[in-house]
Amino acid sequence: MTDAPLAEVRKAVYRPVREGNALEDTTARLVQTVRLGVVAPGESLPSERDLAAMYAVSRDTVREAIRELADAGYLVRRRGRYGGTFVADPLPQPENPRDVTAEELEDVLGLRRVLEAGAARAAAARTLDATARDELWARYEAVAAATESDYRRLDTQLHLAIAEAAGIPSLVALAADNRARVNEWLNTFPLLHRNIEHSNAQHERIVTAILAGRPEAAVAAILEHLAGSEALLRGFLS
Repeated sequence: MTDAPLAEVRKAVYRPVREGNALEDTTARLVQTVRLGVVAPGESLPSERDLAAMYAVSRDTVREAIRELADAGYLVRRRGRYGGTFVADPLPQPENPRDVTAEELEDVLGLRRVLEAGAARAAAARTLDATARDELWARYEAVAAATESDYRRLDTQLHLAIAEAAGIPSLVALAADNRARVNEWLNTFPLLHRNIEHSNAQHERIVTAILAGRPEAAVAAILEHLAGSEALLRGFLS
């Protein structure tokens, strides 16, 4: 269940791109797909034909975007019967992360607080069916049991699963865009084991509050959780 794709997240990352900047937007959307873990390292992307249809661009545009990301080390192209385009495993890590201004950091983190607190509140206020409840708990358990190499991907999926549980599709697209930017920064510094333990305890409180139908408790738990990652981001990026 936990490896199943998040339906609304897939819609968000595979939606049509703007006509005026088709190549750039296609490349950016593929990077977002990788950063959000929609396609895990070692797994294959949809076919060029399917990507062209989903992005509403030509196959030449898709092919060029894939070529750019393959040259950058994010994707691997394989020929033959079992060929296709695969996400690199391991993914490249930037040696010299780009400079992040304080204004940019606070803008992204501020929007994250609004989006994720709103998602947690909306999810807790809904009557989730048994399938949705099981899905959310399974996402939490997957993060709690994750290996170091899978942790950030599964953590991302849990946060986006909460956005999906809110039942507001346009919110998922905004949360996915925001999380992709946050992941760009998170991936520039190492996982801290005590922080993982603390995060997992916070995840449990967040999900438990949502499943118990306690919106205020869910908001308080997720804001406390986000404050911890914000402190790390400011520490490593400032």
